[in-house]
Amino acid sequence: MVMFEWWNVLADDERRQWTLDSFVSVGPLRFGMSPGEASAMLDGVTAASYCPASESLPAIVRGDSSEPGVKLYYWGERLSAIVVDALRGPQVFADGMALVGRVSSDLEKWMVDRAEAHAADSELIYMGAGIPGSDTLGVFIDVQRAGDHLLTRPVFVPSEAMDDPSHFLPRDMWSRY
Repeated sequence: MVMFEWWNVLADDERRQWTLDSFVSVGPLRFGMSPGEASAMLDGVTAASYCPASESLPAIVRGDSSEPGVKLYYWGERLSAIVVDALRGPQVFADGMALVGRVSSDLEKWMVDRAEAHAADSELIYMGAGIPGSDTLGVFIDVQRAGDHLLTRPVFVPSEAMDDPSHFLPRDMWSRY
């Protein structure tokens, strides 16, 4: 019997290598891009789905790109969040640290150490579910299941999302682990 390989994690050398420019870009994607511009950067968006508007959120469009492991979220026609899949997405580096597909406690320790070098009370933040984030990098380190493990699935946002990240994006976007 052959087991389907749901949980295969790409090695770093098999992934595209991207760099974070905090609040500006993640790899070739720039916050504020239109769906067409993002599609051109990623060789086409294959599907889009709409999250309904609510009193606190406008309608959000999610684009699943042909780039494996990248989900794009738009407010109106502007790129407002980039979520990188822990298993198949590109490796994203911030301050020389790889953020994708890591053991979450190791990455959180790096974030704590990094916060100590900055103003700790304004650097490291936590969302209600214990998801750590960096106020200066514009990233939240969510997790994703990989077999019996949870690996890092970063969520990159623009500066305007840092005041209330849990309400900036749809609730079903965040992990439930």
